[in-house]
Formats: sequence, C-alpha cells, structure tokens
Amino acid sequence: MTAVTNEAYAFLERSGIEVDRSKRRRGEYSSDSSNYRVVPEAVAFPRHSEEIELLAEASRTYGVPLTARGAGTSVAGNAVGSGIVFDTSRHLNTIIEIDPEARLARVEPGVVLSQLQRAALPHGLRFGPDPSTATRCTIGGMIGNNACGPRALHYGKTADNVHSLTFVDGRGRVFETGRMEGLPSTLEDLVQSELATIRTEFGRFARQVSGYSLEHLLPENRRDLTKAMVGTEGTCGLITEATVKLVEAPRDPLLIVLGYPSMVAAARSVVHMIPHRPIAIESMDRRLLESVLNHRAGARVPELPPGDGWLFVEIDRSAVADVDAAIASFLDVSGTSHFRVVPSREEAQAMWRIRADGVGLAGRTPDGVPAWPGLEDAAVPPEHLGDYLTEFDELCARYGIEGMPFGHFGDGCIHVRLSFPLEQNGDVLHDFMHDAAKLITRFGGSLSGEHGDGRARGELLQYMYSPRALTLMSRFKDEFDPQNLLNPGVIIDPLPLTSDLRRPQAAPIFAQGLALLEDGGDLSRAAHRCVGVGKCRADNGENGGFMCPSYQASRDEKDSTRGRARILQEAANGTFVGGLSSPEVADSLDLCLSCKACSLDCPAGVDMAALKSEVQHQKYRGRIRPVSHYTLGWLPRWAKLSSPAAPLANAALRVPGIEKLVLKLGGMDTRRSIPRFKRSFTSARRAARDRAGSASGEAVVLWADSFSNNFSPEIMAETRSLLERAGYRVIIPAPVCCGLTWISTGQLDGAKKRLTGLLDELAPYAEQGIPILGLEPSCTAVLRSDLLELLPDDPRSATVAERTRTLAELLRHRSGTHGRIDLTGTRVLVQPHCHQYSVMGFDTDVELMRLLGAEVETLAGCCGLAGNFGMEAGHYEMSVAVAENALLPALRAKAETTVFLADGLSCRTQADQLGATEGLHLGQLLNRAMR
Repeated sequence: MTAVTNEAYAFLERSGIEVDRSKRRRGEYSSDSSNYRVVPEAVAFPRHSEEIELLAEASRTYGVPLTARGAGTSVAGNAVGSGIVFDTSRHLNTIIEIDPEARLARVEPGVVLSQLQRAALPHGLRFGPDPSTATRCTIGGMIGNNACGPRALHYGKTADNVHSLTFVDGRGRVFETGRMEGLPSTLEDLVQSELATIRTEFGRFARQVSGYSLEHLLPENRRDLTKAMVGTEGTCGLITEATVKLVEAPRDPLLIVLGYPSMVAAARSVVHMIPHRPIAIESMDRRLLESVLNHRAGARVPELPPGDGWLFVEIDRSAVADVDAAIASFLDVSGTSHFRVVPSREEAQAMWRIRADGVGLAGRTPDGVPAWPGLEDAAVPPEHLGDYLTEFDELCARYGIEGMPFGHFGDGCIHVRLSFPLEQNGDVLHDFMHDAAKLITRFGGSLSGEHGDGRARGELLQYMYSPRALTLMSRFKDEFDPQNLLNPGVIIDPLPLTSDLRRPQAAPIFAQGLALLEDGGDLSRAAHRCVGVGKCRADNGENGGFMCPSYQASRDEKDSTRGRARILQEAANGTFVGGLSSPEVADSLDLCLSCKACSLDCPAGVDMAALKSEVQHQKYRGRIRPVSHYTLGWLPRWAKLSSPAAPLANAALRVPGIEKLVLKLGGMDTRRSIPRFKRSFTSARRAARDRAGSASGEAVVLWADSFSNNFSPEIMAETRSLLERAGYRVIIPAPVCCGLTWISTGQLDGAKKRLTGLLDELAPYAEQGIPILGLEPSCTAVLRSDLLELLPDDPRSATVAERTRTLAELLRHRSGTHGRIDLTGTRVLVQPHCHQYSVMGFDTDVELMRLLGAEVETLAGCCGLAGNFGMEAGHYEMSVAVAENALLPALRAKAETTVFLADGLSCRTQADQLGATEGLHLGQLLNRAMR
C-alpha cells in the first residue's frame, strides 16, 4: 500500500465505508470478464449514494484512481483499476420506484437487470435492452457500457432507454440531469466549437459505441447530457441513481429459426429482413452448438433446421394482424428454404439460453484450444455484414487463429472469441487487433458495438476517429475529470492493449492427482477457463440450474465460482497471494460445497469441485491433514467397521455428551447429529440369499456402494425387490467403495486405491455388457466422471463408466414394467442430488415419474449438506443458509400427503436434521407403487 492510499483508506474508514484491503479480496477484484489483471489497492462496498460521493472525495483529495464496478461482467477491462474499485451490486441494489403510468423506474446502480424485469413484468412492462448477462449484470454497468443485447434491434441501446441520471463527477459536482436545462456553459462552448466534427464522426450508425457518444450533445439532439454520459465507462462520472424508461413487454413472442450453409450466407440475408421490424435477429454458428454437446454430455438440444449457421428471428404475434402472413414475409426475403417455426415458448427459451451462454461456450475452440475476448463485439452497418465477415475469416486464417462468430446480426454486431496464444504472450493479440481495427473502420464500423472500449480497444480508436475527434473526447473528459482519476487508462490516454494481460503472467501448475484431461493436466489452464462471465452470481434456479449455492446464500464474490477461480489464477501468477498453500487459497475454497454444479452450469466448464480436490491433494500430500479428513474423509472405512456392531455403536452415541464429544474431536459441528449406523445389506447373515442374486432374466449388477450398503440397506433391499419383480436377474457383487470421501477431501492416492479395487470387482460385469446400477447419486457420479480422471490409463475405467446407470436410466425404456407401477395422484417433491444433476442429469427421473402418473415438483439448488461439507466445523451456517435457498422453504410449504424424494444420503440427512422430514429413494417409491 502506498502512503497516499493509506491516507485515503483512513479517510474512508472514518467515514464508515466498508473497505476491504485483504489480499484475497483484492485478488477477487483484479479481473472482470476481460483479458486483464490489475490488482486494486482496496475494494469498497458503498451502502448508499452519499458513500459514493465520499469515495469520489477521497479519490480527488488523495489522488487515488477510482473505478466503479457492478457485476464485473465487463468484457473489455472496463471494471478493473489500480486504486479503489467499488462494487455497487452488494448494497446499492434497490428498485426505488416503478411508475407504470409514466413507464419509468428509479433504481440504484447495483440493481440487476433481471431483478428489474421481474418487478416490471406485473405491469406488462420491461426494460428494453437485454444482454445475455441479464441475470447478473447491473443497470449501472449497462449504463457505463451502453449495453444492448438481442432485442436492442427493436428497443434501442441503453442510451435510448435512460430517462435521467444522478452522478458525481471528478470535480465533486453532483448532476441531476432530469432537472437540468441545457448544458454547463463550458461544455456548451466546447460543443459549439466542434459542431462539424461531432456531426461527421459521431453517431454514424446505431451500434457506434466506441469512444464517447457526443452526438447527443448537438442542438438538434436536444443537448442531451443523459444520453452522452451513457457509455462513458465510469471515466466522467459515477452514477448514484438512474431513472430508466420501460417499454411494453411482448405479449406473445414467436421464434423463427432459419438455417444457412454458412454464417456469411446468414449475414447477407439480414439486411432484407430488417424492414419487416422484427424484435430480434440473432445468429449462432454450428460450432457453438457442438460446444454445447461436448460440454454437456447427453444435453437435449432443440431441433434446428439444416445448416451450419442459423438466424433466430423473433416477432410478437400480438403485434401483427396476420401471424401467418408475417412469418411468410420473413421467409420470402430470408434467402433460405430451411426454417422452423418454434411451437412452444419453453422450447424457444431453451434456444435463447444456448445463445445466452455463447460467451462462455465460445471460450474453447472445437479442438479445446482456449479462445479469448478482444474483438468480441465489433459492429458494422448491417448492409456490409456479409462482406465484413468474409474478410474477417480471411484475416483469422492469415493469423492461424480460430473463433465461432455469433451475436446480434440484425444490428451488424458480431461476438467472437479468438484463439490468441495468450499462454505465451500478447504479440499476436496486438498485431491482429490493429489489423482488425483497420478492417472494421474500412467498412464504416465500430470497434465496440455494445461492450465499450475498456483497456482492450482504447489504443485502436486512432483508426476510427480523427486526431481532432480524439482531442475533442479528451476535452470532454476534462470537463468532468480534470485529474484523470475516474477509471484512468480507459478511452482517453489509453494504456497499450497488451498491458496487464492476465494469462501470460500465469505459470502452469501440473496436476498430481487428477488427470485434468481437457486441460492438458494443467490446473492453471483449468482455472483460466473462468473468463469472468459471472453466471455463478446469477440465480439460476428459475431455469433449473444449481450453480452457485454458496454465492446465492452469501451474495459475496468470494463465495462464487468466479471468485474462487480468480484466486487460483492469482496462485498461478504467484506474485501476489502465493501458491496453492497460501491462506488466501484456503479461505477462498473453504466454503465451496464441491457440489459440481459449475461443471455443468458454467458455460466455460469450470469444475471447482475438481480443482478444490486437486488443490487439497497437493497441499496436504505427505502432510498432516485436518482431523475431518480422517473422520469424514474416511467415513466408509468407519462405517464398514461399525456395521457389524451397529446397535452397540448407536447406543454409545445416545449416551449424553458422547455424540457431541465425538463430533468435536472429529472436526465436526456439534449442532449436527451423526447418521445412525446399520447392519450392511451385504452382511454375512444376508450374503447367502442376497448376494447370490435371482436365477433368471436380464442381468443387472446392484452395486453395494458404501453409503447405501451401510447407512441405507433398506433402500438396497427395496430396489432389489423392484428389479426382480420387473424381471431382472439381480447380481450383487462384494461391496466396493468408490473413494468418494477421499476425493472430496483431496486424498486422491487413497481414492485411486479404492477405485482400482472397484474395477477389479465390477469391470468383469461391465465387460460382459451388464449394466451396473448405482443407488447413491454421488457414488454413481464418481463412476461416470471422477473414475476417468483418476484412472485414465486403465481401459476398464471407460468400460465401467459407460455401463453405469441410474435407476431411472435403467427403467425409463423398459415399457413392460411401466404398466405395473402406478403413481397416479402421487405428488412428489424432489431434491435432486447435485452430483446427479451435474453428471448424469435428472431429466430422465422426472420423465419416468411423470410417465407413471406422478405430479413432480423439482427443487433447483443444493440441499446444503453436500457430503462432508455441512458436517464440518465452520460450515454449519453456510450449510443452513444454502438449505434456505430452496429446500427448507419447500419442506415448510409441503402438504402432508406430498412425498419427499431424495436419492442422496446427504439430501435426506439435511431434510431430516433441519426440516424434520423423512425422504424416500426412487427405488422405494417405485417398489411400493408396483403391483
């Protein structure tokens, strides 16, 4: 810390502002969603507008740079800075007022867009622009970047949808633009002196977002300071409040998907459809669809017409007199005979979700090479889009880099991530960006079409604007920030675009336990999958997503997948927080539940559970571990030893004080209860009958995993009965452990040992083509995923993984059984296990239950126990808070006649201990309903 920053910090502390100068916090805020890494001196969390004014005072008094930040989803390095970064999303997130009659909303800058949309929808209204990050981006951030999104074609940019702003500038002046008449005199003089420059160089087409939008200051544009401030990226003023316009929400949207032989062919057709006034014209490359299929094994992608590129055209059925004629008008000019009118809103939303995840999905090429932002939102007038894309493809080919274009073709705006070799250096990035800037401007385009210039494109404005226009923009900034302390290095006096690149500074960290197959065995590369998209900060439950339970409980960046990835990236950098054994890494990973939801829900494919396991493996290998690693981490071992004497063990735990003593000594929270041990299903007394299996029928292996066998033998018994009555020949091999708890505590050598024994026992059956039925979802997930990472060189791993099934997967297509199971009238409340959701998927379970007549309500999100996590000391509060995200409210609202279904032992334990509710396993539900 510099002496100046210390003085500024003391001032802020006296003012009562929440400021964090810890290394971990500064590391979390060192990056946004861009290629850049700039470690701030401090991170502040203002609670109200007056505290933003105090931050501005500290900045100008002590000469400390000040950078505003919302959700941190800025793609060009707009939200990182070397001084104080302040986060508006933490506290300044109130919708102050919605006026349906005036169609206006007053909001604080940290309000999330989807939050505003939910509040406006009951009035039939919405905020027009809707970027793909709508579930986490803030209104303040959208104003800073002049964000757009798919439907800006119809509703306009953010600048077109802001009524007035309240902001404080670098001189300490507070502006309320809604109460102003005209411009400040010095600004008016500046505009009058440069009318010709403004009229000829600014506002040339709709998506000219690069630079400042000075065209709004012209007399013919009503000298609109509000609009001029939109897109200034926090370099001229800090927003404390905004009044935004609301528009009528489409009452009956209809999606038409058009297929083309190439993205260029799709681009050439756009200009013919714009006159028909669609709400949106979006594009998607086939390679992006293939990324979905590669990232989400078994994903069900909506049907698309033939083609290698598609356009998504949305219209509002309620706004046209003849829907069929409206559809025909688009098809007549579309230039393709391949189309599909999507019949249901649900299916259309599924397609839009794929498009929304495009930024993360495009982060790897089809060959798995990392791809990066930089030129991710260039725009050209739509009439030039096809020719521009043709030459852009040629430029990429010359540089030997690859990308998957998609985006807002109706506006001429193209999103693309490119395979710059940033693991080496920024040389290719630099040269390519300069050549691309020349190409864009030759077509009359803008370096940015909605994300702003940030640190990525300021250096390139020289190609887009004349020296006189650049000087004009600099003078405009001087009017508001003469000390150049508000987000310095952005737009005006820009830093070189290769300064402060994050990836070249990170060294490889070679995996020692997991293979990390998709990342070349490099933990650093795996951590850098996170490019800051921030979906882990969103409430993904509305769409059935589970990520990220800890962030949903705390709303703290440190508890998000992104926050943790940033600290692992800092560990790879090694210059700030140290290596994997640093206290910052430990603190960051401590409250990760290892739910694996990010492995599916994160568009970039970050698997924080795997990274946490590898970090713990490297940190503790050959060293003394936390005591919970020996108690909970070795739980299958203790359960096996206790099973023969289960009644005695349980009786001992009932002695007053004994259970709490065991919990305390075992590194567990004393508010928890130890699940009771039971005689194992495969105990010697039962072995003669149960392990022999039934005599005839199609064979299936009923795997006696450690948890089902020792804690829930009744589930194994009822599932065995169900399978035999369904006509299966049930084989029950000797019980074998998958090493789950060794994996979750990073004891990967022990996990490998157990999995090798498991292969010895189960592989012979898998090699015969016999399915292996897993009952405990977390153990089943080990066989389907972790096994391949831990024993990748053993050919038996792939065989066992391929043959492992869930119960629903086994029975879903066994139609002869369905008529004998009747769930008609049964209401089922389901808590899916996180690992099943993430690895095997839960759709088949829901389909099966509904096919059998059940009414099914599926909870979205983790139960909060998450195996050993919720039992460990120091995790109880987070465990309960996560349970309050979905599970506990649902249990409190559940009717007595509703069945609570939870296949996972953790989920049933959490519901029992916190919700006094006993859960059933699917095997029990189906067995009891079978005739």
